[in-house]
Amino acid sequence: MREVRSKQFANGAVYALVTDDGYPIEVTDTHLPIDTADAARTGNNYLKGTKFGDRSERWMIGVSCMSGCPIGCRFCATGQLKKYRDLTAEEIVDQVQFVIKKNPEFKFTSAKEFKVNYTRMGEPFLNIENVRKAIEEIESKYPGTHHYISTIGLTDSDFSWIEDNITLQISLHSCIEQRRDWLIPYKSKMSIRELGMIRTKSARKTTINLTLPSAEDYDSSVLRRNFDPYHFFVKLSPVNQNTVSINNDVCGILQPMQEE
Repeated sequence: MREVRSKQFANGAVYALVTDDGYPIEVTDTHLPIDTADAARTGNNYLKGTKFGDRSERWMIGVSCMSGCPIGCRFCATGQLKKYRDLTAEEIVDQVQFVIKKNPEFKFTSAKEFKVNYTRMGEPFLNIENVRKAIEEIESKYPGTHHYISTIGLTDSDFSWIEDNITLQISLHSCIEQRRDWLIPYKSKMSIRELGMIRTKSARKTTINLTLPSAEDYDSSVLRRNFDPYHFFVKLSPVNQNTVSINNDVCGILQPMQEE
């Protein structure tokens, strides 16, 4: 696995890597103040100001579970890759090791929260055996890691093993079933009602992720009816603009703040 390019930003970096057999993958290295980890309790996921803390507070490594992705979300550039494959457990772990080696001045387990987000390329539950093996390996190397797995909610998924320091995120994106089917054009996925029936044994609530491409995609009555706040936490996220989202006119109602 080798690095081909990278982009630095205010609170981290994103790296483009290539596997030994030539498949592209993406890994991110980000950090935030530790108080942003308490969003579920405070009801606030908004970072005030431009103080991002450092890797001794919340250190988050975002890994790919696949090279490419067959889901085809209308706002994700990953689907543009002409082919895809599952990553091995070793390749997933190697991404974590890659980021840690990039930051020798920090110790991963010394951060107040050290977290691996399975949120970059691919749908984790389409490669769940390797993802679970990777979690076991990472946990053996860095005990207490918070593992954060993002899924569209594939039909017949087994969530019984999501427990303790493993947390689930559900990609909802729209409160309208037909709109969600268009945004996430993958047939074998759970309905909104079925998603609301998910229960885990995680120490944290399941996150419902909403990018909300338009105002009509938000309906608080649908959220209240389907997602018990005892079990779920709703997170609003911006759409990261790319050629796919632009071509599909998916901009998102959350826009980046303009500098004054």
